[in-house]
Amino acid sequence: MKIIAVIPARYASTRFPAKLMQDLGGKTVILRTYEAAINTKLFDDVFVVTDSDLIYNEISSNGGKAIMSLKEHESGSDRIAEAVEHLDVDIVINVQGDEPFIDAEPLAKVIEVFRNDTAKQIDLASLMREIKDETEINNPNNVKVVVDQNGFALYFSRSVIPFPREKNVGVRYFQHIGIYAFRKQALLDFYSLPMKSLEASEKLEQLRYLEYGKRIKLVETNHVGIGIDTFEDLERARKLF
Repeated sequence: MKIIAVIPARYASTRFPAKLMQDLGGKTVILRTYEAAINTKLFDDVFVVTDSDLIYNEISSNGGKAIMSLKEHESGSDRIAEAVEHLDVDIVINVQGDEPFIDAEPLAKVIEVFRNDTAKQIDLASLMREIKDETEINNPNNVKVVVDQNGFALYFSRSVIPFPREKNVGVRYFQHIGIYAFRKQALLDFYSLPMKSLEASEKLEQLRYLEYGKRIKLVETNHVGIGIDTFEDLERARKLF
């Protein structure tokens, strides 16, 4: 089973333009992320896929592997699907370009899902962590997920799910952590299928997979990523280095 990591890397960012090209301990954020993915030793290969000449040159000039997007894309899945369409690969892991402090453990967990799936019934694997604070549960920026008894996703939402009509029934709330592992065919199917109403309403691409009947296996973790979305995040990251 060939497993690769793909890092989608847009130059533009609404909250922090050019964040991936910012200096972080003498190297750019995107180069730090690329090197961290390689250093996990979990992947047969690692690629950055980008719409930016600057990012492409940053990776390739430092001995890395970069792929230039040929089209404009609305989602990371679309960008990755185009990049891997003609690659000989079985499992594709989406690594976020703005998370240079990669933790190997949660990545190993989503890979293990496919190693154990001998019947090939799982299309995607991802992570969730339990949240108990009401502010976190009610925050629409925290995507929530509910799963069945076997850990397969039933629905993702920015709303509170399930709604707590009864308070004392032992419901646990889970935040979706956006680390994905895909079977290549699931990615290619996503790429060819139009957006439906649930995805359009919630602005959550994982709903497209559910709307078309794909099976998403969630694994519980305590992992909390350290992403760089703002200049303040970058300052904190610099202090860590």
